Amino acid sequence: MRLIFMGSPDFSVPALHGLIKAGHEVVAVYTQPPRPAGRGKALRRQPVHEAADALSIPVRTPEKLRHNEEELAFFQGLNADAAIVAAYGLILPEAILNAPRLGCLNIHASLLPRWRGASPIQSAIRAGDAESGVCIMQMDKGLDTGAVILSEATPITATDTAGSLHDRLADIGARLIVRALKDQPTPIPQDDSRSCYAPRLERKDGQIDWNRSAVEIERQVRAFIPWPGSYTLLEGQTYRIGAVSLPDGAEATALMASAPTPGTVLDDKLTIACGTGCLQIDRIQKPGRAMMDRDAFLRGTRLTKGMRLD
Repeated sequence: MRLIFMGSPDFSVPALHGLIKAGHEVVAVYTQPPRPAGRGKALRRQPVHEAADALSIPVRTPEKLRHNEEELAFFQGLNADAAIVAAYGLILPEAILNAPRLGCLNIHASLLPRWRGASPIQSAIRAGDAESGVCIMQMDKGLDTGAVILSEATPITATDTAGSLHDRLADIGARLIVRALKDQPTPIPQDDSRSCYAPRLERKDGQIDWNRSAVEIERQVRAFIPWPGSYTLLEGQTYRIGAVSLPDGAEATALMASAPTPGTVLDDKLTIACGTGCLQIDRIQKPGRAMMDRDAFLRGTRLTKGMRLD
């Protein structure tokens, strides 16, 4: 088929390669413009931009598509059979959605309608979902509301982070979009009553609320690796948390027997009281230092029983 590909981050790259390998003609790639990144704030191109260049595919980087008549005319002039969208980052106006012969197909990292929105991977882990997956969706003008063409599930393990689940779902999406174009199954409308919203995340969302249960906080830490990360405050300084674990039931019960205030350090092993239960910090990063294991951190930092994390 003659395709337009629209994507930006690492998640999108396997799908682009998969479509080329399957023999489809990708006539143009749309991606977000280069953005300032790193300490020097030099402009950095999106991963899909780099991949498209390596494949010698023309790249378009419009700042917007809404009310952009010039870009709309160019898009329509490509005479594509379909546009494949994977974490592109711009809302597509109705004229764009309707331009390709088969419309626009979205690779969405959730078992729709479970998580609609910008952070479905993090939201699934944080909520304690047993599984996640990928849906190929026929896009409409709503937010991830289109009919589902194909889906495939994968279990969420007790050790999964957003990073590990992201990589698995990206590979599933690459396989699934090729199959969707080949088989063209009948789209099935979503049940809107079962949908949840996965909001766009910011760095400030990573602050740990110690009033939450230990189970919820442990899920948050895994869900926010690598982005936006989790952190806590100690004496006004920010400490990033890289990994936590839950003590066994008997140990947790003994440590919580005195009903300590959430955020209290319970022992000399970085066990912290939570709203319900407690957890142990396994990896932590102090300001200006690298992430380190608990033992290495405690050798250089005095953190005594009874101190409070915020």
